[in-house]
Amino acid sequence: MPRWWLGLFYGTMVFSVVYLILWPGMGSYAGLLGWTSTGEYEAEVKAAEAQFQPVYAGFMKQDIATVAANPDARSIGKNLFLTYCSQCHGSDAAGAKGFPNLTDHDWLYGGDPDTIKATLTNGRSGVMPALGAAIGPEKTRDVANYVMSLSGRKHDAARAAAGKTVFAENCAACHTPAGTGMQAMGAPNLTDKVWLYGGSEATIIETITKGRNGVMPAMAQTLGTTSNKDAKLHLLAAYVYSLSQQQ
Repeated sequence: MPRWWLGLFYGTMVFSVVYLILWPGMGSYAGLLGWTSTGEYEAEVKAAEAQFQPVYAGFMKQDIATVAANPDARSIGKNLFLTYCSQCHGSDAAGAKGFPNLTDHDWLYGGDPDTIKATLTNGRSGVMPALGAAIGPEKTRDVANYVMSLSGRKHDAARAAAGKTVFAENCAACHTPAGTGMQAMGAPNLTDKVWLYGGSEATIIETITKGRNGVMPAMAQTLGTTSNKDAKLHLLAAYVYSLSQQQ
């Protein structure tokens, strides 16, 4: 066996022993250097936060509408959106079934800058109670047709007429008697063409029968304890606000 090969073999053994002494590699042993991948990650995050802090600080002095008009701020906000929000709302923010389109002017809780920031910070929990057991299948179909009539969709006129009373008794408290919705409760406007879960008769019946439970997570928790958390929320709010101002 060549000596160089033996030397290399013994060298790797020595290296392995030294490595296992200095770095973690054996069970719960932490190593003399105390290195961890978590610590390495946190150090990198801390360095990045320190690098961006002066940039964030400048935007924090401006209101959300002003920040939304700044191309550099929107670029940062877009990157934050793609990281934290696109999984649900899509990379184009157009939403999907159960996830609102953020590029239009239809807002469940309000689309002004402060409300958007409050939604991002604290999250939302929108509950539509299940009414199927309370009103039964026939009245459910009646009220579904009445709801369809509110937005001008094709519907059964006789059932819609019967469903109007059912709506007034069971739905108007949240959606208002006119069906225009109530942002304070997150109750959607039923008179427009926007349907979060779908506007077909079958889907509306499913919604009335089984209810819906939409959850928007609190980004203040998602962003953790990073030093620039408030600034990131500010920039995210500005970017989301800007999306609906482009139309």
